[in-house]
Amino acid sequence: MDLTIKSRNGKITERQRQHIEEKLGKLGRYMDQITSANVEVRTEQQRQAGEVHRVQVTLTGDRGVILRAEEQSSDLYGAVDEVQSVLQRQIKRYKEKFWRRERHRRQPDKIAASEIPSVAVDDVDTGDAQEGREVEVIRTKQFTLRPMFTDDAIEQMELLGHNFFVFQDAENLRFSVLYRRRDGDYGLIVPDPI
Repeated sequence: MDLTIKSRNGKITERQRQHIEEKLGKLGRYMDQITSANVEVRTEQQRQAGEVHRVQVTLTGDRGVILRAEEQSSDLYGAVDEVQSVLQRQIKRYKEKFWRRERHRRQPDKIAASEIPSVAVDDVDTGDAQEGREVEVIRTKQFTLRPMFTDDAIEQMELLGHNFFVFQDAENLRFSVLYRRRDGDYGLIVPDPI
């Protein structure tokens, strides 16, 4: 597992780095398909809580599985422990839901072996634009699209905690957008080919 640790503000000591590597290395016991882990550490000053350490971890698996968790604590070690616990529960949930299910409809010959394209998704500040203020793109995300079924996309969206998810449908190989509706159900946007 490739482990990348980034600190947004401040330095991470060698002891803290070892603690992060030790805790996240244990996740490999629960799911050996994890190929990379990106850890982002931020220290913030809050009025009520004082200094708070926020740790966000994104795990990427070899089959397109993405797990993400973010926790905060007044102690960096405590935040890392909490994130590891959340990720452990997510891995357990993922394995129970997909690995024990009958996999007969997901045989490799059904998914076309095509080149998997990368698509850039822009996160735009959705706050109210004030008059005279230009709206600008403040963050760009790039990810790899892998063919998956709609139920896999729903689970992946839930694991990420997002309100929408872009994926390539394994049944028809069309790019689709899954989104959460206000009533709690899901919607699916499928473009018509021209």
